[in-house]
Amino acid sequence: MNRSLSALARAGALAAACTVALAGPAAADPNNVNPIPVLNGWRGLPQLPGPTKAVFQMTGMDSPNRTQNVNVLGTDLGIMWDDGSGRMITAFGDSAGLGIPNLFAGSMWAWTSNVLFRSTTKDPSGGIFFDSIVPNPLPSPKIPGIEISLIPTAGISVGGVQYMSLMSVREWGDHGKWNTNFSTLAASGDGGQTWVPLTTTRRANVDGHERFQQNAFLKHDGYVYRYGTAAGRNNPGFVSRTREADIANIDSYEYWDGGAWKPNDPIASAPIVDGVAELSVMWNDHLGQFVMLTTDPANSIVMRTASSPQGPWGAPRVLIEAASLPTAYAPMIFPYQTGSDLYFLLTVHTQYNVVLMKTPL
Repeated sequence: MNRSLSALARAGALAAACTVALAGPAAADPNNVNPIPVLNGWRGLPQLPGPTKAVFQMTGMDSPNRTQNVNVLGTDLGIMWDDGSGRMITAFGDSAGLGIPNLFAGSMWAWTSNVLFRSTTKDPSGGIFFDSIVPNPLPSPKIPGIEISLIPTAGISVGGVQYMSLMSVREWGDHGKWNTNFSTLAASGDGGQTWVPLTTTRRANVDGHERFQQNAFLKHDGYVYRYGTAAGRNNPGFVSRTREADIANIDSYEYWDGGAWKPNDPIASAPIVDGVAELSVMWNDHLGQFVMLTTDPANSIVMRTASSPQGPWGAPRVLIEAASLPTAYAPMIFPYQTGSDLYFLLTVHTQYNVVLMKTPL
């Protein structure tokens, strides 16, 4: 990526940074951030005391990817999946850049609700490098009380089509909470370059669908498993599934009630885990188990394992104590097997950017 911002735009970044430099991160609102290194109190990778280490800055002005050159100074999430052709797509959420400020939300930054980067990196030990971008593929009006953001929570490739699960956020609430209008799917038939909202997949925050406002995808034995949780953090987690060919037919999903799969009955779903937030799930060859990453009620980064997609899921293993990195969230698993090490992306809200992590299994 070699498109540069103008000198005037860089000056605008500094001015905007100075405007918000003294403001700490908001309890839940990502618009109140400062992604400028040093001015936000950060420089370089987080230094952690345990076996889990930060190994590469993925986004922002400190990243070798130099995402500020495509007007992504700060962002979060980092949901990765293989596009079915051996390339990886990474979807990020609310992204701060330069341009018309989002004054409706009290921010001096210009915001997009989603941005995609592509990569061919299979060995993340030396970092993950991006080679192309899809800016703002699914725009949002960003008006509080209507839709303040349209945020990707999961991505998957099925039959040569890319699918993203997104949540329509109506407004930010108290710490770790937000209100959604609905969850929905969008699809791309050209490798993620252009996207079409699948309006028939919209499900409002009622009738059991409130349990699937934030999702994670897993493909296994011809099924797509959809792990869900309510908007916000520290909520129960649930699981549903459908045949791969039916991914866009929400009425075809069946829901795990703790002992059996119940067709088209989200209210029958029973919690498979408690106290979770953003989820990421993948089969791990080294462990011979399914692996789930999330945060716990204390905001530590934790891992669970199970021998089947629906569980039972084991006790959480803490990968990063909350005290070591208190503003971290949304651990997302690298989609290719990496032996005895597990790589994942992690957002650090204090610097409002995404970092590649490595932990021994």
